[in-house]
Amino acid sequence: MEKSPLPNDENGTVMTGGPSVAQLLQPNGDASPREGGLGEPSRDAWSSKLQYLLAQVGFSVGLGNVWRFPYLCHQNGGGAFLLLYVLLLVVVGVPLFFLELAAGQCIRQGSIGVWKHISPKLAGIGYSSCVVCFFVALYYNVIIGWSLFYLGSSFQYPLPWEDCPEANNNTGEMNTIMTICLLAAWTIVCLAMIKGIKSSGKVMYFSSLFPYVVLLCFLIRGLLLDGASEGIAYMFYPKLSIWGEVQVWRQAATQVFFALGLGFGSVIAYSSYNPPNNNCHRDALMVSTINFLTSVLASLVVFAVLGFRAKTIAMECVTHNLGLLSELTSLDTRWSPTFNISDPDSVSLEEYRAWFQRSGTNIDIQEQKNITDCSLEDEMNKGVEGTGLAFIVFTEAMTLFPASPFWSALFFLMLLNLGLSTMFGTMQGILTPLMDNFKKLARHKTMLTVCSCVVGFLIGLLFTQRCGNYFVTMFDDYSATLPLIIVVVFEAFSVSWVYGADRFLDDIEKMLKWRPPVLYKYLWQYVCLLAMIGLLGASLLRMCFKRPTYTSWNQNLVSEVSLEYPGWALAVLAVLIVFATLPVPVGYVHSLLKARLSRGPQGGGELDVEREQYTKCNTTEPDSTPGLIPLEEDEDGADGPPRNSFLQLGEENYRLLPQEAEDGEDTTGV
Repeated sequence: MEKSPLPNDENGTVMTGGPSVAQLLQPNGDASPREGGLGEPSRDAWSSKLQYLLAQVGFSVGLGNVWRFPYLCHQNGGGAFLLLYVLLLVVVGVPLFFLELAAGQCIRQGSIGVWKHISPKLAGIGYSSCVVCFFVALYYNVIIGWSLFYLGSSFQYPLPWEDCPEANNNTGEMNTIMTICLLAAWTIVCLAMIKGIKSSGKVMYFSSLFPYVVLLCFLIRGLLLDGASEGIAYMFYPKLSIWGEVQVWRQAATQVFFALGLGFGSVIAYSSYNPPNNNCHRDALMVSTINFLTSVLASLVVFAVLGFRAKTIAMECVTHNLGLLSELTSLDTRWSPTFNISDPDSVSLEEYRAWFQRSGTNIDIQEQKNITDCSLEDEMNKGVEGTGLAFIVFTEAMTLFPASPFWSALFFLMLLNLGLSTMFGTMQGILTPLMDNFKKLARHKTMLTVCSCVVGFLIGLLFTQRCGNYFVTMFDDYSATLPLIIVVVFEAFSVSWVYGADRFLDDIEKMLKWRPPVLYKYLWQYVCLLAMIGLLGASLLRMCFKRPTYTSWNQNLVSEVSLEYPGWALAVLAVLIVFATLPVPVGYVHSLLKARLSRGPQGGGELDVEREQYTKCNTTEPDSTPGLIPLEEDEDGADGPPRNSFLQLGEENYRLLPQEAEDGEDTTGV
């Protein structure tokens, strides 16, 4: 049965976006214009399926898999958090990831064009994605610059950070070395992106695969370290009581959200370069599974190394306390240990702790020498998140390795590649929508890429001050979280309710030649949408009732302290969040005003004809091609075929309907 035409906006705006005849005649099904006929550059395409998968995996598997996921496992019940993460990944993450993959491949546009294709009122969703990508790119490339600095510093022995932190290192002056590293980072990104996916895709073969080689090397080395088994056991020990805490659910959902890169527009951009018959459903399952397994692999490595670090610190504590015991002139035989205190190497941690719990707390011993407990668990409980885990705790642990410079260089080379592969996707989330939506930018792809990188470098100088780490933390914690959640809420609502989940599944069926399970319809319409709204509400409540804080190093206390952000910093955070979300309502109002201004006194008279031009996705099926009418049809259409039926595919049988474009913008048709 033929589907009813999609209701258009009440102002009469028609959703255009179909491929031309020349595009339909292309053998590879690429619905992009070729150079020549229309005077526009051709749309890029992936050289191979492997290149595309490496790009998607490289974007989704980033630095957060190495430092954020292990920290969350560490703080939220270990194995219990893993189970909760898998649950949310299956019922929320995979369906939304599949939605973005299918939308990009179906409509063959960047984030702006995809949502404008569904309705011009929704174009602001794509612009918000671009703004958030730009915010993330600003500080993410700073972290890549840090990786370059640490990589260069690894080629010396002993490693320079064995004695940290350095004094007098908190002034606001510009750090020249970090400025040079940031310039180098942006130069690498620019050179890799200068020809779009044709150049960045080739880099992916190394940047996406090399981190797995390093992780496997670290896992093998880590498992051979003393304390690794204790660290891994600490990771997997389940604490199911945490499932009753709302905060843990919020953190797990947020991690699923960011791990897959939802809302950035990068997933949409990458999939838009696929042929229409690509199995995006299988890609969604494959990339999500690889992402999760990578997080588990990275956690195993991190916990093995942290277990070794904790065991080393605990044994140093034992040695110190045994030295204090040996200095006692007299010790009651009731409290004397059974082990040899003159040979600390022969005393195990378990033996010392058993003695301490039995006798070490005796008041006479405490008054004389202040003997303390030495707990591996206490050291493991000192969780560090974010950049601190990679650039402080892990680097400190590597100084204890034999041949520490080699392992340090290997680790930071891995971080560099993880960061670059994600950075390529982030930049693609900016460049692809702009080039798809603005013809002039598409004609000057190289200039757009260079200018974007130059602007990113200049603004990024803010982060190269010696206090730049605090700005990185501010951007990382607040500039993207709320705006991206809002973007994904609108994405799910637009596809499942505005466009229609059944209609979207119909279009996917035409692309893939098989229909995805109807379960996706209900997941998109209810589970995913309600879950994202709940996550948005929980995040807003947390910000309202708990003043944002940051971690600072206190030289007087020689420890880290948690401080509240000052008023001016909160104002900056508010501006970042508002600026990133503003395009959504502005795009809606702009579409309404433009339609009303362009509507004549008889503006509603053409609606009946326009409603018949239902826009489906850009597949190679002839009946999915909007905006084409047979040439043989009479003007009144009395003797011709129905508007929604098509003649045999062939350029001689069709002509294009005229379409109006916004000033300075393409129509949403590819």
